Amino acid sequence: MDVMHIQMMSGLESQAHSKGGGTMKFNAIGKAVALTGAVAMLASVAACGSSNSSNSSANGTTEILVWAWDSTLSRTVKDFEKANSNIKVKVTNAGTNKTEYTALNNAISAGKGAPDLAQIEYYALPEYQIREEVEDLSQFGADKFSDFYTPGTWSSVNLNNGVYALPMDSGPMAWFYNKDVFDKAGVDPTQVRTWDQFYDAAKKIRATGSYITSDSGDAGFFDSMTWLAGATPFSTGSDGQSVTIKLSSDSKVKTFVDFWQKMINEDLIDTKTVGWSDDWNKGLNDGSIASLLTGAWMPYNLLSGAPDGEGKWRITQMPTANGSETNAENGGSSLAVVKTKDKAKAEAAYKFAEYACHNSKGIKTRVDGGAFPADNDTLKSDDFLNMTTLTDSDGKAHEYFGGQKFNEELAKAAANVSTGYKFLPFEVYARGVFGDEVGAAYTGKSITLAKGIQAWEKNLKDYSSQQGYTVK
Repeated sequence: MDVMHIQMMSGLESQAHSKGGGTMKFNAIGKAVALTGAVAMLASVAACGSSNSSNSSANGTTEILVWAWDSTLSRTVKDFEKANSNIKVKVTNAGTNKTEYTALNNAISAGKGAPDLAQIEYYALPEYQIREEVEDLSQFGADKFSDFYTPGTWSSVNLNNGVYALPMDSGPMAWFYNKDVFDKAGVDPTQVRTWDQFYDAAKKIRATGSYITSDSGDAGFFDSMTWLAGATPFSTGSDGQSVTIKLSSDSKVKTFVDFWQKMINEDLIDTKTVGWSDDWNKGLNDGSIASLLTGAWMPYNLLSGAPDGEGKWRITQMPTANGSETNAENGGSSLAVVKTKDKAKAEAAYKFAEYACHNSKGIKTRVDGGAFPADNDTLKSDDFLNMTTLTDSDGKAHEYFGGQKFNEELAKAAANVSTGYKFLPFEVYARGVFGDEVGAAYTGKSITLAKGIQAWEKNLKDYSSQQGYTVK
């Protein structure tokens, strides 16, 4: 699902972290509001003129336009402008995920209306880098930040020997589970470390009447789980012209496909309930969907979407194919400076991105609002690690995870993310057609996952050739 990374922040506002990256998610009410607003926003965005190509200064002040769906970003503007009186920042929600990318692509192609700074999920960033539509931030010194960010997020913005965005947040995978349901089934998830053990646990959970998890065919989840298995099905040549697609021949992809096919065949996962639907939230709320394998941005979504689960849910590390201590990202987004000839605009846009994503005060503002951090300092801080409560919009604290120091688990998950996985330079398209080719393996079960993946691979190779890439 393409709006995979839209997060419910404290205050229960819908925001995205990124399908990918992401990619955080929001409940049904938040989704309806966001999507309705996105449609209306496109009209105003198209009419706003070209911030990117207009004169950079007015009365000595540089004005920048930022496109971002993350509600925490706007909270950093006041303090940033106080410290940078010659820069004015306007943050606009141009839609989430594909909605924003469509508007951004149209604006860039038209040569007008593009923002100076854009929130782009990690999975979508390579497309803009390959097309040379975002600035290499090394020119501003961002190439010195490698130790500041987690390995997974840094590798996602460090492309072809350049730094094409600053990590804004992250989505290391973690296992969120309803302890009451697992206790009833006699399963301790902290002792489930392999996929074989997860399969055994799923059978015990199913015997209670619940499903261990759900998946109706989510492309972002598929990518994350194959990443977790150690697969590297995609790569792009350094020249940006050649693409390798090897879904069918990658043995690690097969490892996940075979495992998940067995789960589907034996009715051990809920394949009918669509993620982020009202029914999905209901399943999380009543325990009929007993756990989730998802990104670290999930806590506020659970507080909002499954309020009756308060005190019942816990978090532990992801089970892996062989029990090894590794992890993958499931979501996350960055801030990228859109390519421009206006140096003042680029410098001002970078300065704001650096404040929101690298400055400790800017990061704290966003994390306090509910964003999951991408930097090592926050992930190691006592305040962050010792959190046991989530705060709602009324300022009420909730021990949703039963007093667990949940960020300790999430920080560990972030540290374990492997860095070898690469996205396609047309990943937005790839995820968009995943359901067309593979969906029947989940819902109608008229094909196997393996057959669906083969069809998806053919689609991607054909599309790649049509776009002028050399396919390997």
